[in-house]
Amino acid sequence: MGDHFEKGQHALLNEGEENEMEIFGYRTQSCRKTLCLAGYVFSFGILPLVFYWRPAWHVWANCIPCSLQEADVVLLRTTDEFQTYSRKKVAWICLSALNSTFRLTPDHPLITDEEYIINRAIRKPDLKVRCIKVQKIRYVWNNLEGQFQKIGSLEDWLSSAKIHLKFGSGLTTEEQEIRRLICGPNTIDVEITPVWKLLIKEVLNPFYIFQLFSVCLWFSEDYKEYAFAIIIMSIISIALTVYDLREQSVKLHHLVESHNNITVSVCGKTAGVQELESRFLVPGDLLILTGNKVQMPCDAILIDGHCVVDEGMLTGESIPVTKTPLPEMNSSVPWKTQSEADYKRHVLFCGTEVIQAKGACSGTVKAVVLQTRFNTAKGDLVRSILYPKPMNFKLYRDAIRFLLCLVGTATIGMIYTLCVYVLSGEPPEEVVKKALDVITIAVPPALPAALTTGIIYAQRRLKKRGIFCISPQRINVCGQLNLVCFDKTGTLTRDGLDLWGVMPCGRNGFQEVHSFASGKALPWGPLCAAMASCHSLILLDGTIQGDPLDLKMFEATTWEMATSEDDFHIKGAPACAMVVKPCKTASQVPVEGIAILHQFPFSSALQRMTVIVQEMGGDRLAFMKGAPERVASFCQPETVPTSFVSELQVYTTQGFRVIGLAYKKLEMDHHTTALMRDQVESDLIFLGLLILENRLKEETKPVLEELISARIRTVMITGDNLQTAITVARKSGMVSESQKVILIEANEPTGSSSASISWKLVEEKKHIVYKNQDTYINIREVVSDSSREGSYHFALSGKSFQVINQHFSSLLPKILINGIFARMSPGQKSSLVEEFQKLDYFVGMCGDGANDCGALKMAHVGISLSEQEASVASPFTSKTPNIECVPHLIKEGRAALVTSFCMFKYMALYSMIQYVGVLLLYWETNSLSNYQFLFQDLAITTLIGVTMNLNGAYPKLVPFRPAGRLISPPLLLSVILNILLSLAMHIVGFILVQRQPWYSVGMHSACTVQNETLPKLTISPTAPEKTGSNGVFTSFENTTTWFLGTINCIIVALVFSKGKPFRQPTYKNYIFVLVLLIQLSVCLFILFADIPELYRRLDLLCTPVLWRVYIVIMLSSNFIVSLVVEEAIIENRALWMIIKKCFGYQSKSQYRIWQRALANDPSWPPINQTSYSDMSGYGPGVSYSNPVFESNEDQL
Repeated sequence: MGDHFEKGQHALLNEGEENEMEIFGYRTQSCRKTLCLAGYVFSFGILPLVFYWRPAWHVWANCIPCSLQEADVVLLRTTDEFQTYSRKKVAWICLSALNSTFRLTPDHPLITDEEYIINRAIRKPDLKVRCIKVQKIRYVWNNLEGQFQKIGSLEDWLSSAKIHLKFGSGLTTEEQEIRRLICGPNTIDVEITPVWKLLIKEVLNPFYIFQLFSVCLWFSEDYKEYAFAIIIMSIISIALTVYDLREQSVKLHHLVESHNNITVSVCGKTAGVQELESRFLVPGDLLILTGNKVQMPCDAILIDGHCVVDEGMLTGESIPVTKTPLPEMNSSVPWKTQSEADYKRHVLFCGTEVIQAKGACSGTVKAVVLQTRFNTAKGDLVRSILYPKPMNFKLYRDAIRFLLCLVGTATIGMIYTLCVYVLSGEPPEEVVKKALDVITIAVPPALPAALTTGIIYAQRRLKKRGIFCISPQRINVCGQLNLVCFDKTGTLTRDGLDLWGVMPCGRNGFQEVHSFASGKALPWGPLCAAMASCHSLILLDGTIQGDPLDLKMFEATTWEMATSEDDFHIKGAPACAMVVKPCKTASQVPVEGIAILHQFPFSSALQRMTVIVQEMGGDRLAFMKGAPERVASFCQPETVPTSFVSELQVYTTQGFRVIGLAYKKLEMDHHTTALMRDQVESDLIFLGLLILENRLKEETKPVLEELISARIRTVMITGDNLQTAITVARKSGMVSESQKVILIEANEPTGSSSASISWKLVEEKKHIVYKNQDTYINIREVVSDSSREGSYHFALSGKSFQVINQHFSSLLPKILINGIFARMSPGQKSSLVEEFQKLDYFVGMCGDGANDCGALKMAHVGISLSEQEASVASPFTSKTPNIECVPHLIKEGRAALVTSFCMFKYMALYSMIQYVGVLLLYWETNSLSNYQFLFQDLAITTLIGVTMNLNGAYPKLVPFRPAGRLISPPLLLSVILNILLSLAMHIVGFILVQRQPWYSVGMHSACTVQNETLPKLTISPTAPEKTGSNGVFTSFENTTTWFLGTINCIIVALVFSKGKPFRQPTYKNYIFVLVLLIQLSVCLFILFADIPELYRRLDLLCTPVLWRVYIVIMLSSNFIVSLVVEEAIIENRALWMIIKKCFGYQSKSQYRIWQRALANDPSWPPINQTSYSDMSGYGPGVSYSNPVFESNEDQL
């Protein structure tokens, strides 16, 4: 249901976005609703419970499909692989509520203007708005376009001219009131969920409902002890979960609480400037920012003045960022796309702190509210925590299948029980109880609790290592990681940069490097002026703050910084401009200082920044700094030295960070703010190269070597220079000395030519000393024949990655198999992680929080090395700011995964052992007594379930991963063989005991118990006698079956408890070994000790000593066979590899298919050639298909 809809009944919400959903329209029908209410009563509350678990069924039962326009209920379905349903009621907002403030009529000019979504949502003449609230965001029905649209943001189509014109002088009071009512209050409200709500949600989990059913059944059978034990375990489990959820809820509430209590100045068109609480803000409001520090309560577009903002909350880096006003352009192009620069440099994001606000020419700083509530940057971050991306891990899918198999087994047992007991003429209530008992035996109620303990232990071990986890279920996923992406700066390399030197450029090319280590000052000239003024540093409370690179560069000049207000005698400096001055000790500097008039801030998309400055009593200049290749492209070609490329390569190949500098003189008659960026950034004169050193962290190389030796692929994704990335990859061991690096350059199609892709071998350089300088010479240009898969790496920039994704998508998977990625924007990092996931890699992403948030969220496992707010969206956060946490996390993940499998196997065997024993006894219309069940369930299984998981992770990473699936041949074979062994042992014991000479004769002489107690202990099966009020028959079959089953549970625990290579050896789990020894000793004591009272309590019969020895022999045989099978077959990796080889099995993972294809392709990798997108075989074909390999594998 839900798929066959006419037009207008079904639409897409948030099309193309991460939270895209399908939306279906429904109308509630009275007769259906009445029938459902009757169903609620007659099903004793089971139907509403099913509807709670399945919201789609609730809608389909109560409603009929209709158009979205008429719907009073909508059904939402996510478009991802999970297809999760949710149900929402359509609400109405009545604008008549505003009549008390001002008279609102359908023909009011504020409503008739249908240019904006808000006005299109108002239904006339009754002035009502239909809306739904999905994941904290409000959507209103657009009457003109006939669809639900997000509200709480300014429209994307608005041009900069329109924003300045419409909102530049503020909104009228009436507009504010209408927007306030429709958009809702500007609060990021994360209420602290009441404990009772959390309790109800947790208790209504299907598993706890099953436990409730089990407990009720046990109470009816007087099996009170274990029922109480399960109740206590469930209460503890629920309490821990509720406490954890409550803590998270409180933590998140405190994180956003301060956001909702900010006072701001708002300029209204009619009301003027007034102080308002931030919750009253609406999109389009005009904010007035004063010079005081303020936290942004919304996203806003800066339209007048400059701001310096701390965006640590968003990026994880507490570096001041300069924001510039949105220029007023005459074009009708949407404001976000009007310039090539990143639009974000005009946006003040919610949650960030404005640390400095300066109006142009002593004016005020104005910003237009762009987005409110959960539409904002901070709101989006909070939503990503409240509604995390569901995790698709095969283990959890298999767990459901596993439980369904147990339910199927239980159903067979129920049918068998009904047949046996009905034919033997038992009363109906007894038959029903026995049949239902089978379900609680075959499906162990303690399974989820046992699985959870393993993850809790792993989480505690990680916490001791300073690794914190907000999504414990992901610990198991860590065990499957086979690819880890690393950011470079701050992750692999140290945070700070050391200024190594500067290479000035003269008329005859590059001059000798000026080293700052000598302590000698840089001589005065445009290069010195560029270093002193081309930055975004600010003076805050007397200290200079800003980007570490800018700070190092400025400090090297030994100049000082001031604002012109402090120094009015400096001529030619406008008010409130930043001024840099040579220090008093500096000699031979002909200028008093330099005033920074205007900045075009640095943008990672543009890879450059530019400033317009005024020398005191001198020229007006423009300085640019950025990526050397980018800066050189804006310079007059004759000013760029011919040796530019080779010199740049000399330093980048050594891992230096290189920055290019350039300048030009400007005309004095232009007003600085009127100058367009493209006018300033043209015909520049190249000044030279700034060389900074970025050293590897000490821990980086050993950690990467450990990962590579464990066959976990390491990939670098950085925003830095490509050559620097290659060098760092070589230095860190990501790319070995013997491996070649092939540079890929892809270009967008131009007017005359189609998109192109070229492959060049990065020339290997041999280190020599020349003129006291490190330099390199080329020693080979062609790749040898030995360069096959694995002996080469591709290196490409974010731009090339994007072009390949669009125009050469059939090549993308081939390139992803071996790659280094540089100059990647945050969006490109996320896309790359997603592409790796499409190739069936389990991807980990490790970053320092800066620009990595998207990728950290996208990866299967995101590990943040930053404790800033931005990292809260990452499942794991490490207190230690280096990558040592990655192998620890993988080791613990592998251990937790193996523990989960051990528990699944053990719980399956325990339930099957009990199931087999009980069904055999049912044949004789007999069963185990309550105390016998209690001993097995509580004293044996519960203790094993709690202690079996205590094994820590093995300290060494092995070069293979544990199985990622429950339904894998070794695991299934292990379970099936052990079930068959147990079944065989039980049947042999059951039949043999009946053939014993003392069984039918009722011989008592074999017992060593005194004669007077014998009638209590040994009862002839031909005349059974009920003992106790519980009606359980004591018999030799019962005694034999119980001993075999109980001790077998201990044996299976020992056999299934895995040690090396993923967990510490079993003997190191001292508590578990001690528990097993005590349990085994107690069981053997009960078996051989003739204590009448104990036997009576446990409903056991005394048997001859020889028969007890037979029981021990059967159990010992079972143990030896089980152990040999487990060690020699199940855990024998070499044997399984031979079996795979014999049957021609090959991995079906996409990346494996591609690796095999490329290994057999003599034309791969292409070297020193260029291809075009219109050539056959290079078009944007289907990326992830390889028919040859797929068809071969499907036959296996």
